[in-house]
Amino acid sequence: MKRIDTINVIPFIDIMLVLLAIVLATATFIAEGRLDIKLPAADSEPAESTPAPVQIAIDRSGTLFLDGQSIDLSELSQRLADLSTQTPIELRVDAAADFGDFVAVIDVLKGLGLERLSISTRRT
Repeated sequence: MKRIDTINVIPFIDIMLVLLAIVLATATFIAEGRLDIKLPAADSEPAESTPAPVQIAIDRSGTLFLDGQSIDLSELSQRLADLSTQTPIELRVDAAADFGDFVAVIDVLKGLGLERLSISTRRT
């Protein structure tokens, strides 16, 4: 059996050049938002902005919070019933919380047609 003492680095260099090209291409889009541009004035009303997300949280003991205030599941359903279906919902659930509590909240949201849901996680 022939022993291989060298490593071919040509493919590695090719990959690095492609990644460099991607980084350089996206860097121009990121810098675009920092340009000092004075926008002209207009008399028309600005477009309707996206509403702030409603924050729902479940702690490890199963306590439910709506925008930082403790609430039970039936009251959550009543308070969310008035929201538009386009209202964004941010759901934060403790990792040690019971999965049934999570499913109950998702069931309430689906029943009300609130499907613009984001589930917050942490990076590992």
